[in-house]
Amino acid sequence: MYEKKYVLKRFKETTIAKPVIDESKFVIKYNQELNPAQFEAASAVDGAYLIIAGAGTGKTRTLVYRVARLVELGYDPKSILLLTFTRKAANEMMNRAAILLDNRCSKVNGGTFHSFANLTLRKYAKAAGIDSSFTILDQSDSEDVINLIRSQAGIITKEKRFPNKQTLHKVFSLSVNTGKPVEAIIEEDYPHFEELLDKILDIQKVYLHYKQKNNLLDYDDLLVYLKNFLLDFGAGAKSLLSSIKFVMVDEYQDTNKLQADIVKGLTQLNNNIMVVGDDSQSIYSFRGANFKNIIEFPKLFKDVKIIKLEENFRSVQPVLNFTNHIIENAIEKYEKHLYTRKSGGELPLIIAATTENLQSKFIVEKILDLREEGVPLRDIAVLFRSSFFSFDLEIELAKANIPFQKFGGMKFIETAHVKDVLAFLRIAANPKDVVSWYRVLLLHEGVGPKTAQRILDELATAKLTIKANPDSITSFKYNEKIANLFQLLYKLHTEKTLPSEKAQLTMDYYYPLFKDKYDDFNKRKKDLDIFLNITENYKSLDSLLADMAIEPIIDSVVDIGNEDKENEFVTLSTIHSAKGLEWHSVFIIHLVEGFFPSSRSADKIETLEEERRLMYVAATRAKQNLFMTYPMNMFDREAGMTLSKPSRFITETNSDLADGRLLEEEY
Repeated sequence: MYEKKYVLKRFKETTIAKPVIDESKFVIKYNQELNPAQFEAASAVDGAYLIIAGAGTGKTRTLVYRVARLVELGYDPKSILLLTFTRKAANEMMNRAAILLDNRCSKVNGGTFHSFANLTLRKYAKAAGIDSSFTILDQSDSEDVINLIRSQAGIITKEKRFPNKQTLHKVFSLSVNTGKPVEAIIEEDYPHFEELLDKILDIQKVYLHYKQKNNLLDYDDLLVYLKNFLLDFGAGAKSLLSSIKFVMVDEYQDTNKLQADIVKGLTQLNNNIMVVGDDSQSIYSFRGANFKNIIEFPKLFKDVKIIKLEENFRSVQPVLNFTNHIIENAIEKYEKHLYTRKSGGELPLIIAATTENLQSKFIVEKILDLREEGVPLRDIAVLFRSSFFSFDLEIELAKANIPFQKFGGMKFIETAHVKDVLAFLRIAANPKDVVSWYRVLLLHEGVGPKTAQRILDELATAKLTIKANPDSITSFKYNEKIANLFQLLYKLHTEKTLPSEKAQLTMDYYYPLFKDKYDDFNKRKKDLDIFLNITENYKSLDSLLADMAIEPIIDSVVDIGNEDKENEFVTLSTIHSAKGLEWHSVFIIHLVEGFFPSSRSADKIETLEEERRLMYVAATRAKQNLFMTYPMNMFDREAGMTLSKPSRFITETNSDLADGRLLEEEY
């Protein structure tokens, strides 16, 4: 009987064996220097990969080792494209890879989306439908062009206030990067400009035409032209893509719609794509970043392999247990559980202070204790959801001579609208304060530098004064607005009232001027409310103004040694500005419902979820100590002192995850 010596298989079942790689032949011992998950990611070659890199899990290290390994495998460094969000990040990765292996790694194609777009469009300008000698407009250039168009006859009238150049640029840019129509952005963020929508759209049309006519590209245009060039998939695009074997994208959770389209376009010939990011750290939707990009990545590419980096090299386990719990409650996420091999660590502390000022005093005292324990000031940070949350703390730090630097937002007394209000109060305390007079006078419509100077001259010669009731000045020849101003300043100067009452009077007068002056007055308003809260702590106007003027003890660079000059300060930072950084001890302040998460975020699940991710980012900055604080009583302009509700991010934890303490003032 004939015996069969073969077997028939369907084509799809036929597999081509992958070459076995001999680890011993590599210069770098990858499997010894990386943990198993990092090694799996670094040794990936062909195919689509999504690396979910939890906070502090060695994401950059993993990318650097992958670059080195691809080069060791014999791939041309120029065929590797590494896209990042900052030039610094790209340079750091390539330098580290070159130190790790050799100089071949410095030849990798690395840069930001914008720098890659610029080089590509210069080279393939004709195919992209532009002139290769195009000029790039930076943000201020773009704003100036918009202002030129905005100022042209027929667009603006004196009867109605019109958005300024910064606001218009922000709206147009957000529209391009998110794919959201200008109409929707105006409706959501600037509803007070809705009736001017037609004119705003006219300006956008003229702006686009102006750029085309003059061979100008702004930052957004670089990405738009690159996307169109790639997706049109003409001969030029095919030529470029044939030279790119591997695409790697860092911080993929921060990409916007335009950048995700570019990534898709770059992989049309070779499906070798690796994106690295952390869905739990997607916090930049206000810049146009789209959380859905990282969530939906596996649907965009074929056979995506997901690798999770979960071993944390930064924090102690009690901090990680707390952060794991925060993100477990997220609705949409990649499941991950951060762990560490570090031993020890205290439970995070939740401090309920009776007032905002007591919250500030506790932080100051704790910072001084930490310093006594040997923790340098440079290794301590206070993080907050919004810039104005730190205003009260800044005053207390200055009183205690603790130097600090603030990142994200401005220092309290540097914000223009707070400076405006302070100017009124400074005049009340010192009627000869010419600088404050000038600032206040120019707030009023119809008062220019000349009129302001005339009034200042009359004040200097005592023809005008706020020491007497303006109604009794027979020679008063100014309009009703100035008369009302003098009436207010007379009251502030002569009436024996508390600073909080003077501040409230000022605020009532200033509010209409404030709305006229600032396009984003609805966002700035919170700062003014916080300022009113601060005035409640004072019995005298002089002491309030003195504290506002106090700067940290570091006044003269000459008086400080090199080490002190560079390092000896506490960091105050918005959470957005703190991403990617770490400190020994971290304070997260003002954890109150309506503030963090913010009241504006409560309208949509997407925005509320982003607030949760923001809390996760804040908590994962702490290496050893995590302190979370909130004031139980807060001053509200309309309701007076009200009982606050602690943030859901701390109420949804239990005593195994954090230790709760009540802080009361000693009498």
